Amino acid sequence: MLKAVQSWLADFRVYLEWPCLRMLFLGFSAGLPLLLILGTLSFWLREAGIDRSTIGYLTWVGLIYAFKWVWAPLVDRLQIPFLTKLFGRRRSWLLFAQALIILGLVGMSTLDPKIALNSIVWCSLLVAFGSATQDIALDAFRIESANSDHQAALAATYQTGYRLALIWSGAGVLWLAARAETGSGYDAGAWQFAYLCMAASISVGVITTLLSKEPVKIDLPKARNVKAWLYQTLIEPFAEFLTRYRWHAVLVLSLIAIYRISDVVMGIMANPFYVDMGYTKDEVAAVSKVFGVVMTLVGAFVGGVLTLRFGVLKILFLGAVLSSVSNLLFAWLATQGHDLHGLIWVISADNLSSGIASAAFIAFLSALTNIRYSATQYALFSSMMLLLPKWLAGFSGVFVDSFGYQAFFYGTAIIGAPVLLLIWATIHFNIIQIKKD
Repeated sequence: MLKAVQSWLADFRVYLEWPCLRMLFLGFSAGLPLLLILGTLSFWLREAGIDRSTIGYLTWVGLIYAFKWVWAPLVDRLQIPFLTKLFGRRRSWLLFAQALIILGLVGMSTLDPKIALNSIVWCSLLVAFGSATQDIALDAFRIESANSDHQAALAATYQTGYRLALIWSGAGVLWLAARAETGSGYDAGAWQFAYLCMAASISVGVITTLLSKEPVKIDLPKARNVKAWLYQTLIEPFAEFLTRYRWHAVLVLSLIAIYRISDVVMGIMANPFYVDMGYTKDEVAAVSKVFGVVMTLVGAFVGGVLTLRFGVLKILFLGAVLSSVSNLLFAWLATQGHDLHGLIWVISADNLSSGIASAAFIAFLSALTNIRYSATQYALFSSMMLLLPKWLAGFSGVFVDSFGYQAFFYGTAIIGAPVLLLIWATIHFNIIQIKKD
């Protein structure tokens, strides 16, 4: 028994290694923009009187993440004048992306969606583009920083930083806006102040990038001419994946495309749901944005260790089951009215499930990636993860207006069922064991 406990403790010590600790801060930088252009923004828009259908459609801003594979080859190969020579390939792209995020958030902090909704959208697009570019460079940085055995641990600490950023960009924004309000009604200035604070918070990523060492450079063959460069940059990373997995590639890409569909589609209407159910900013901040994120962190660490113990695919299957089932709890909550205790239990279960699923899924995507094309291939995988769910989520407001929240949550649970069949097929064909060059 003692040896078993010591063995488990030894597994957890991996989180104290420097590569894992560094990913904590870079994960924070990656997680900060997401809610500011999706979840938290939807709270701001709803409070400003923007209708649910419009809020649903505006989530298509997040589709930029689904197309980041288009410019990912440039991040893999293109040098940024002055920056690349000074900081290296990965860090220069990180700094460039972080500058775009700051610029977009500062722009949002000067606007009021009641009178400048279109400008809010354009600034959100800039933040989304910068955030997606940061993700491309950061995923490559993470994959190149450790071997495949440690990717689940890196994913867990990355998720920790990411989720801490979600607390700050979720609960933090609500808390700052609530404190800055000058009256009982809608106060655009309070939200603008909160978004300006978020822009300043990106400095965590900037400082970490400046203090980090560039990963060991992967030598790529030099192109003989422009045609060869275009082939190596735009075609070869995708051709390599298809050649390596052959017809299994269809199965793998299908699984990636719908694995998080239940969570993504449901999550778009979560904040409007809280507003419509009468929860205050402080209640949502405390329960959903702080306590809920803590539960996600617990799930991420548990998922990382379980993945090391039992393998990626088994925990991937577990995460898919838990993600769908937890949405049924929201359907129950929709019948309870303003029930703070019910919200706590539902958020706990949902975020614990999400953490387990996320850690396993990131490890799965990392195992599929050839390190020679780490930025491009991982961007393809993570983009496909969002394309269908984000597109479908755009209609979530229309669905809620037509059928209500309870039917919506039931529907998001049901659409996760095909994921289980795809994971079973992936296990059956032993795809994850196919080795990369």
